[in-house]
Amino acid sequence: MRLANGIVIDKEKTFGMLKFSALRREVHVQNEDGTVSEEIKERTYDLKCNTQGRMIQVSVPATVPLKDYDYNAEVELINPVADTVANANYRGADVDWYVKADDIVLKNKGTHAGNPQNNAPQQPPKK
Repeated sequence: MRLANGIVIDKEKTFGMLKFSALRREVHVQNEDGTVSEEIKERTYDLKCNTQGRMIQVSVPATVPLKDYDYNAEVELINPVADTVANANYRGADVDWYVKADDIVLKNKGTHAGNPQNNAPQQPPKK
């Protein structure tokens, strides 16, 4: 079972300050025969989270360039969403939580301005 669209996260209340740690893993696409291809589907990074008091893992699409920030560089998540995967067992279900984001950018150096939820260019009003 999965949540349809995930849970939208209030970044400041949920994460507080995030610091970059390292690339944790790359998830590769599987070929039709079940073998692993060279194509990367997503990358997962370890980030230090002061509000949660522990390291968290955040996945971003492979279309986002590889992040190689300095260790402990302060970063920000773009459009983070929490989601779950539940697997039934004999006692009920095991639930795994994960966080996905559109991107991870350096804090105060991101390419977004204002509301990161709407990155569409502003169109001048038509006359």
